[in-house]
Amino acid sequence: MISVNSIIKMDWGRIRDLTEAQVEALEQTAEYLRTEVVQAQVMPFDMGTLQNESTFADYSESKSGKVSLISTQPYARRVYFHPEYEFQTEENPHARGKWYEDWLPGGQKANDCKQEYEQIYKRITGV
Repeated sequence: MISVNSIIKMDWGRIRDLTEAQVEALEQTAEYLRTEVVQAQVMPFDMGTLQNESTFADYSESKSGKVSLISTQPYARRVYFHPEYEFQTEENPHARGKWYEDWLPGGQKANDCKQEYEQIYKRITGV
């Protein structure tokens, strides 16, 4: 009969580093998405308040695996959920409601954030 013994040593420092890298990559991916939306010029733009000053990434729950893009203007919800409005297109030629739709499941850029997260994580960890 064959007998096998093994010893497993966990590198807890490296595991902690990889876990912290997940959080950092998630935060950077949220910022990537915000930048992509601005560069795609799909947010309604009158004076730039909604797009430039009032939309930001909230990292308060990033350690739990959740980040959010927040728009603090009171009209943001109304214009987002009413794509039938006629938006000004001088500053942002592709302005519309539901401006995150391209990056949601089923959208043409649905995999962009996943791919960006993977690249960021690999860059941070060297894995």
